[in-house]
Amino acid sequence: MPALFVSFMRTAVPFVVGWLLTLAVRAGIEIDSATVTGAVTVGLGVAYYFVFRLLEWLGERLPGTALQTVAGVLLGWARPPSYPKWQALEPVDSTPHTGQTGNG
Repeated sequence: MPALFVSFMRTAVPFVVGWLLTLAVRAGIEIDSATVTGAVTVGLGVAYYFVFRLLEWLGERLPGTALQTVAGVLLGWARPPSYPKWQALEPVDSTPHTGQTGNG
């Protein structure tokens, strides 16, 4: 369950930031259409997420953890969520069964 919360935070924070950036832009520029405002909000949220997720990814590959930590915090959580590994189920035997046991 904690991974779900972390995943939610890492998705929600960029959209909140996108909304806040839209408000900042709107304070200086008059936007008449709610559709344009919505598109700008989503676009800014997606761009924000992409930039900081990319920085976090780069931080995972560089020595030290500062870049990864800072980028993660700006995404809403310091580290990427880790999801449990699920074991694959064994394949189901698809040969037809006749119900006979073979004893007779």
